[in-house]
Parts: sequence; C-alpha cells; structure tokens
Amino acid sequence: MWIAPKTAAGAGAVVALVALSAGCSGNSSSPTHTAGSSASVTSSAAAPNPGQPVDYTKLLIKPTDIEAPMTFTATPPVSNPDGRPGAAITFSGPENSRVITDTVLVFADPAAATNALESAKNALGNSVNGTPKPVDVGTGGTKVEGNTPDKSRGKTVLLFTEGRAFVTIDFDAPAELFPPPEFVTQLGQKQAAAIKSGL
Repeated sequence: MWIAPKTAAGAGAVVALVALSAGCSGNSSSPTHTAGSSASVTSSAAAPNPGQPVDYTKLLIKPTDIEAPMTFTATPPVSNPDGRPGAAITFSGPENSRVITDTVLVFADPAAATNALESAKNALGNSVNGTPKPVDVGTGGTKVEGNTPDKSRGKTVLLFTEGRAFVTIDFDAPAELFPPPEFVTQLGQKQAAAIKSGL
C-alpha cells in the first residue's frame, strides 16, 4: 500500500505517496509531465484572454489537502508548465520516496479539455502498465495503476476534466506500491472543487 492507515502500527506499515511527474525522484524544482498528461495537447491549450497573463496557480490543491500519516512538502507552483496555460505543483514525502504531481491545464472550452483527456488516456501506456478504470472524479474521471514500463516504480495516474480544465494527478512510489483508491479519489475531488470555485 502507498499509505498506511492512521491506525496502523508497526514499522512494516507503508506510508503515503503522491506524484504526477514522469521523473520518479521528485527532486526537481519544476514538475515534469507524463506522456499521458500533455504530450499531444500542446497546441490546444489557450488562455481566455491571450493579452493578459492569468495566474492559474490558485487552482491547485495545497499540502493541507493531502490527508496522510506522512508529511508532504510542496515545491513552488509552476505557472504555464511547458508553455501551456495552467499550473503545476509537486508534493514530496520523506526522502522523495513518494511524490504527487498535480497539473491543471486550462483550455478555451470544455470540449478542448475533453479532447486533451482523450489524448492523454490513449498515451497512458507510455508511462504506466495497467488497465484504465472509471473513477468518480470530475468529468471523465479515469485512473490507472501499475508499475512503470521499466518496472522500477509504482505509478497511479488520475485524469479528469472540470469545466475547461484538464487535470492529471500522478502518484509515484517504489515498485508495487500504490495509494489506496479512496485516497486518490478524495484528492482528485478536492482538486475538482478547487477548480470549480476558482475558474
């Protein structure tokens, strides 16, 4: 398990993780992105007012949104990751063994966000071996968990849209370690709520 229950005792209990970056170490100063998160959607993202830069970092979840028995430390949020309208942030657990990367890309309309979601779903196999399953988060919520193709890390990727935003939350940990489904769903729902109130 990715995260030990708060009531679990003993050193054998494995504690929390979270990540969205393609890199597994979680120690870079700015998040990287899985092929599923953005590779094929670069040209579609568009700010509503191209002449006025928008700060989308306010849409991101905060460290206090991560309810886990271990402490996660956030890197400074990144505006417009890879030159696309939106924001990204990385949360790292002790020794960077577990990392959560959260990326919100903002599109011109919900249809463009849905197209980005579908492209990302088709590219999931580039970053994680697993079967995508529906999850009750946002619109089109999809989750896949499994090891990375080289079997070096355990990865869970959550994808969904909320209005004209497309979200990727990547949970990265040692091989065969995956966060509990309810933890993934809860964090995704918090991110969806933050977008609803802020966008």
